[in-house]
Amino acid sequence: MRMIRAGGTRELEIRRSRFVCTLARAGDEAEATDFIAGHRRAHRDATHNCTAYVLGERGEITRSSDDGEPAGTAGIPMLEVLVRRGLTGTVAVVTRYFGGVKLGAGGLVRAYGQAVAETVDAVGVVELRPVVTVTAVVDHALAGRFLGDLHGRGVQPADVRYGAAVEADVPVEVADLEAFEAWAAEVTAGRATLRRGATTQAEFPR
Repeated sequence: MRMIRAGGTRELEIRRSRFVCTLARAGDEAEATDFIAGHRRAHRDATHNCTAYVLGERGEITRSSDDGEPAGTAGIPMLEVLVRRGLTGTVAVVTRYFGGVKLGAGGLVRAYGQAVAETVDAVGVVELRPVVTVTAVVDHALAGRFLGDLHGRGVQPADVRYGAAVEADVPVEVADLEAFEAWAAEVTAGRATLRRGATTQAEFPR
């Protein structure tokens, strides 16, 4: 699954109507609905505040609202963009200020979908992948080379602790676990102790 890199806003004008899309991250439905409620309070002068969100580890929770637009012309096309992009943990609100020209059902579907799609493109997307935190324990004589080689591989430890030995918590993608452990054994001549921790989700740029 994927998430937006960060929240953001983008505006487009179509036949004198302004469509202002705002995207935000949301960890659960309470957070999503709180964001929507706050947005609607802040933009109560708008003609419509249409909404959609996708939540859950597999994007299994989906909701949308047309907020007074003809049924199926706003919330659903907004939601379809989020789903097609494979996004989760994402809430979208498109605020419309009517400009006096009716767009028709097809025009509304295109406008609301375009508003969300352009905003997703603008804020960017990260991919969520399963990672395991591997704690590598090495003695001080090996720590400099080990940590230097980690940085050379483009890996940043989540934490490094110095005590009787040096402990580094390294997030490793599940698919790369065996290769990482083989590399750690090679670079330390088998003198590193490795402990696998819990599996979590981490963000990787798209």
